[in-house]
Amino acid sequence: MNIALKNLISDCSLSAIVAGFIAVLIGFASAMAIVFQAATAAGANQAIIESWVWALGLGMGISSIGLSIWYKKPIIIAWSTPGAALLATSLTNSSMEQAIGIFLFVGFLILIVGLSGWFAKLTSVIPLPIAAAMLAGILVQFGIGIFSSLQSSPLLVGIMLSTYLLSKRLLPRYAIALILVVGVLVAYFQQSLQLSALTTSFASPIFIVPEFSISALIGIGIPLFVVTMTSQNLPGVAVLKASGYQDQPVSPLISATGLTTLLFAPFGGFTFNLAAITAAICTSEESHPDPKKRYIAGVSSGTFNIVAGVFGSALVGLFAAFPVALVSALAGLALIGAIGSSLKSAAESNQYRDAAIITFLVTASGMSFFGIASAFWGLVLGMLTVFLSNK
Repeated sequence: MNIALKNLISDCSLSAIVAGFIAVLIGFASAMAIVFQAATAAGANQAIIESWVWALGLGMGISSIGLSIWYKKPIIIAWSTPGAALLATSLTNSSMEQAIGIFLFVGFLILIVGLSGWFAKLTSVIPLPIAAAMLAGILVQFGIGIFSSLQSSPLLVGIMLSTYLLSKRLLPRYAIALILVVGVLVAYFQQSLQLSALTTSFASPIFIVPEFSISALIGIGIPLFVVTMTSQNLPGVAVLKASGYQDQPVSPLISATGLTTLLFAPFGGFTFNLAAITAAICTSEESHPDPKKRYIAGVSSGTFNIVAGVFGSALVGLFAAFPVALVSALAGLALIGAIGSSLKSAAESNQYRDAAIITFLVTASGMSFFGIASAFWGLVLGMLTVFLSNK
């Protein structure tokens, strides 16, 4: 135990810790409003909403820390943002008890898929260039977001961009940390930080006895399961593959997310899955030059998620205090390295280049059919191109 703790401490780095913090910041700041909408749709009051935040924070935190330390890889567990969006529009005619029943049902399905190995078999047949192209298509919008934010907040984003370019040359390991500090300072002097709404309140878990409605399980639970697996877990696996962690067993990770969902569902933890966007921050070179030490970013992300869950609305208020342009630019700059490496992996194989380009374009287009996001359809058309090209 002492040796393991010493190794953990010796592997710590500021860049990895900051990468974990930025992953949590972006996750909460960009999608917490959708979670609030989903909880409200099921009739949640303020106390129950805070219980949802508690469950999500602790579920993501404990699983990310445990898996990252166990596998010595940056395994980032997140809530399903597309799932939250689906719930926000689907739970209006369901009670909170029925919503909890749906969450338990989805957690059970995810656990079965993980234990059976079905999902691992599916992802094992996806070539690396296709996975990398799908990841690049997901991330490219965040890169574009830098310059959209530059138009709306030229001084703030311009200084952040200049800091990134200079620090990448002079202090590459601390580039993202410096961008964060500089961005917050500029926003403070511009008086664009919304600090007045900050509180110091803690969240308290509320256990809700589930109620199982067949119509709700089929009409909401099945779509939530499909969206989580296709729009979250598939890109999550792509992040690990594209970042050089091809040897990572997938089934135990999927099983862990299903088990986490079952444990935290009664408190509002609606669905846990592999992260994609925030994981790309933690698995990139900006997190740490040595891939074997990037797992610290997973531990850091998990720790900040637990803090966010325990402090509930206080941490949500903190993340909401940052201006939209700052969060958008920070996300894009933190993902530039991941975008570049994904595009390189996608295009370097002559055999898969056409399929990879199609995968990238479809994914980046943002098109959606049957409520399933473009990442899934990019993968489907990319694999279809591979199949037809080999005939």
